[in-house]
Amino acid sequence: MPTIPQTRTWPYLQLANWIFRPLAYMTANARRYGDFFFAKWGLLDWIFVSHPEALKTILTQDMGPAITAPGDANKILEPLLGKHSVILLNGEQHQQRRKLIMPPFHGERLKVYADLIQTITRSLMDEMTVGQSFRARDVMQKITMRVILQAIFGLHEGERYRRLETLLAERLDLLSSPLASTVVFFPLLQTNLGDWSPGAKLAQQSQEIDALLYAEISDRRAAPDPDRDDILSLLLQTTDEDGQGLSDEELRDELMTLLVAGHETTATALTWSLYWAHHQPAIKEQVQQEMAAAGAGDDALALTKLPYLSAVCNETLRIYPVAMLTFPRLTHKPLELMGHPIAANTLLVGCIYLLHHREDLYPEPDKFRPERFLERQFSAFEFMPFGAGARRCVGYALALYELKIALGTMLSDYDLALTRDRPLPPERRGVTLGMKGDVEMVFNGKRAVSPPVLAQI
Repeated sequence: MPTIPQTRTWPYLQLANWIFRPLAYMTANARRYGDFFFAKWGLLDWIFVSHPEALKTILTQDMGPAITAPGDANKILEPLLGKHSVILLNGEQHQQRRKLIMPPFHGERLKVYADLIQTITRSLMDEMTVGQSFRARDVMQKITMRVILQAIFGLHEGERYRRLETLLAERLDLLSSPLASTVVFFPLLQTNLGDWSPGAKLAQQSQEIDALLYAEISDRRAAPDPDRDDILSLLLQTTDEDGQGLSDEELRDELMTLLVAGHETTATALTWSLYWAHHQPAIKEQVQQEMAAAGAGDDALALTKLPYLSAVCNETLRIYPVAMLTFPRLTHKPLELMGHPIAANTLLVGCIYLLHHREDLYPEPDKFRPERFLERQFSAFEFMPFGAGARRCVGYALALYELKIALGTMLSDYDLALTRDRPLPPERRGVTLGMKGDVEMVFNGKRAVSPPVLAQI
């Protein structure tokens, strides 16, 4: 029975490669060892898995006696999210929390955010003047931040809104570079060692952000409004089977989790999608033709149902998945995985990037080709930009809404162009995969939409 191959590189050099060269690290090991390899980083040892059959086995058993999805394995995220975050909870407590926070992100409740996303997108784009140059990421971050503040936090205006928008953006930017991501991997760097240290800046930001969030939660509790449909208001009304709701601390930590999970990730995906649509103009033209034929430009909800637009968004999430790995799983007894023996107390992690670049699933995987999502249906264990199983992203449906509606609205309503059309390499941004540099664009004004041609009598 073949054993899982182990990389022979010195552990801390492996960790450095993972932090600064993650795609090269994963690709080199996959070429050398195949679908499974043991990564030893000094701080963490785990098996990378990228075969869909193996991932299905792991991720459909992650609530059973053999394999679990422990929140303890995500401990390095506690300073960012808080100890009560659903991401850090274990077992039954994790299941109960997901049941509490999932409903606002699905079904009919989700649809109320469609028009809001389109309105936010248009309001930011309408602020531009003809000929204005802009960095796509900056605008996309503003869109996603305002969606979070309005749809999730329920803030639309006022000093608290403006201050949170500034502070939250600064907090996430502080952790967005490859170098800054070492703050996450080495918790000692989060310690407040004086005004010069990263830990001091993080502590100062955290205190002010927490004060604003707790003030908002307190105000909402003091004056509940059953007609409000933002996610914070819905979470304030939610109770478990025993009639217990979320505490102030739990609400704060879930809000921070939704912020961290939904801001940089969606902004990065939007930036990539804008880049690909303009780097390959035929894609933009086909999206515009699809929207015109469906008359979907002013119907935000209709944008989420357009096949080709959805394929463009899926291909964006495939080629450079913002989340490169699933959350880890832990084995509790020895088991066999596609002929490989796995010992008890072993951490397994699904490698989303390697899965999405399998030649047998995605021919010419380095080529951006949305049509592949129209030609075949991929299973949940072949295409998983939001993870799968018990730890699948809670807000994935809202993120897809945001991506489709914002991209569709920009391509339908506005004439944009790349300032410099060039290949754009991916690069780590904090704990996510982003791009090296930025997408520089120019605003050429609103698109002229031709009225329907009337038959002459």
